[in-house]
Amino acid sequence: MIPVAFSYARPDSVDGALALLAEHGEDATILAGGHSLLPVMKLRLGAPEVVIDIGRLPELRYIRVQGDEVAIGAGTRHRDLEASDVLGSDVPLLAAVARTVGDPQVRHRGTIGGSLAHADPASDLPAAVLALDATIVLRSPRGERQVPATGFYTGMFSSVKEPDELIVEIRVPRTGSAGWAYEKFTRRANDWAIVGVAVVDGRVGLVNMGASPLRASATEAALADGASIDEAAALADQGTDPQTDVSATAEYRRHLARLLTRRALTTAAG
Repeated sequence: MIPVAFSYARPDSVDGALALLAEHGEDATILAGGHSLLPVMKLRLGAPEVVIDIGRLPELRYIRVQGDEVAIGAGTRHRDLEASDVLGSDVPLLAAVARTVGDPQVRHRGTIGGSLAHADPASDLPAAVLALDATIVLRSPRGERQVPATGFYTGMFSSVKEPDELIVEIRVPRTGSAGWAYEKFTRRANDWAIVGVAVVDGRVGLVNMGASPLRASATEAALADGASIDEAAALADQGTDPQTDVSATAEYRRHLARLLTRRALTTAAG
């Protein structure tokens, strides 16, 4: 299908992008890699009047150590994440999860900021940043604010990000040698996860187990109280609300969440 007509702008700086967002408000949208936005526009599920392309801004593409954290520019592509030596040593879960996103074409164009902003509960990276206790940095003409990933998502394809705000950076604690694992169940390698589980240092992020990306809080609490892996994993679907669709029933997703959590926790424990 063909999208509704729109205006296209390609600013040469983050400040330029923010000025355009402030000017056009909810009539504007951000284009980064385009793998989430363009299908929505083609299906006419979204019809922005102005598309602001930030995909070529070098100031948003970086991975660097900052004290106890790794700072990642929002325009950093999935391929950059999976190939990063810094992430490979300091945040290996994030590099491993990026390696499972889509196919090589998607990974060479899609960006971490775009994935987080889209807020798809079936997406891999939101669950990973939740499990990592990351911080999402938002900037607008009013200034900059930092939002914990655990407080960022509010529902299906929605978050606390305001229309005039732009995700500019993701700050991830350096986990180093802490145990981690990612388990993802799909029909084909490049499909969306029917269910996925990201585990690091006793924290558990779930993919496709509700209307928004979420943590397996019951499992985490059980682990903190000294429960065994089997006991904790059996609670992974508590507090979730998985849907039934053409890929799986809600009950099957619950089964997968418990199974994959046990596998991931076992791998993380070494």
